[in-house]
Amino acid sequence: MCFLRRRFPIERRPLVMLKVFGWSYAVTAVSLVVAFLYGGPTALFLCVILGIMEVSLSFDNAVVNAGILQRMSDFWQKIFLTVGIVIAVFGMRLVFPLLIVGVTANLGPIEAINLALEQRPGDDPTSYEYLLNAAHPQIAAFGGMFLLLLFLDYIFEDRDITWLTWLEKPLAKIGKLDQLSVVVAAIVLVLSAEFLAKDTEVVLLSGVLGLVTYLAVNGLGSLFSGAQTGDGDEPAGGADVADAPTTAETTKKGPNNLVKATGKAAFFLFLYLEVLDASFSFDGVIGAFAITSDPIIIALGLGLIGAMYVRSLTIFFVRKGTLQDYVYLEHGAHWAIGALAAILFISIGVHVSEIITGLLGVAFIGAAFISSIMRNRRIAAAEPSVTIAKP
Repeated sequence: MCFLRRRFPIERRPLVMLKVFGWSYAVTAVSLVVAFLYGGPTALFLCVILGIMEVSLSFDNAVVNAGILQRMSDFWQKIFLTVGIVIAVFGMRLVFPLLIVGVTANLGPIEAINLALEQRPGDDPTSYEYLLNAAHPQIAAFGGMFLLLLFLDYIFEDRDITWLTWLEKPLAKIGKLDQLSVVVAAIVLVLSAEFLAKDTEVVLLSGVLGLVTYLAVNGLGSLFSGAQTGDGDEPAGGADVADAPTTAETTKKGPNNLVKATGKAAFFLFLYLEVLDASFSFDGVIGAFAITSDPIIIALGLGLIGAMYVRSLTIFFVRKGTLQDYVYLEHGAHWAIGALAAILFISIGVHVSEIITGLLGVAFIGAAFISSIMRNRRIAAAEPSVTIAKP
């Protein structure tokens, strides 16, 4: 943590970490106690494993969240880190799997909860785990399309700073073709449905819904951002609401001189983040059943421990200006998103271990972090040293 050493004296580092990660520490302690009381040492161990898995899978999520969150006003940052975390914890990690099982098996909410608590064997066609795994192709197609479009819109945009220059520069050039990301994503969806899916129509429908959701959220953000500028200009990068321009009437400057969105623009950034977090959580929720089918342990490990640490990492990155200090982190996170999208599409027909998913994300983030450090050292070495002549 070299950026901590530079920004904070040694005696202040524990206070900084406690302030940012304090709630995560407290929630972790409570969750582990509840897990132990609920199922003994086995439940405690499974809860720890699930928490570690969720953090490793969602590290790139925190980086991308921070990149978007720093463009929002303080009020909307608090909304995302309070209301948003409730949606992330209880909505995506607990309610969403129950909803999927309920729709798939034509069950009511109470029946779906009872089925989850029964913990029937995973090979039982009537079990909660079996029904959720059976719905994986639809979930993967929806989440894969959303994340793939996000990745493509990012790499097809011309940027002043590039990480993998030999690859990103040519991609930015061909990205000038209008709606290229949509065309590429649609081709990937059709190929995945044709060659990997057992039920082609269901996968195609789910993928189209993912595409429509992405375009709708970004399109609405672009619409309101254009209305605020008064000229209707499209934001940089095509449809990416995260990069949408704003004006002084509805925005203000942040500490890093970034434009801070408020009002309707911030609201659609909030929606964008919620859908993005949902797409990131799909692999974790499905992958959890490789470890346990107990919804209580999954809610404690994924929902509480994992989601809270992702929240803390997001706050840390925003408040400490990490993305400004280490400029390649956002690049690495988006390449990790691209890898996750590819894995989701592959998993429609072939099981992919969650270990591979987690390691790929960590590898991209780690490589981007190291590259950022090397870049900072090159810049520091190139700066002329100032010497003071003795009198």
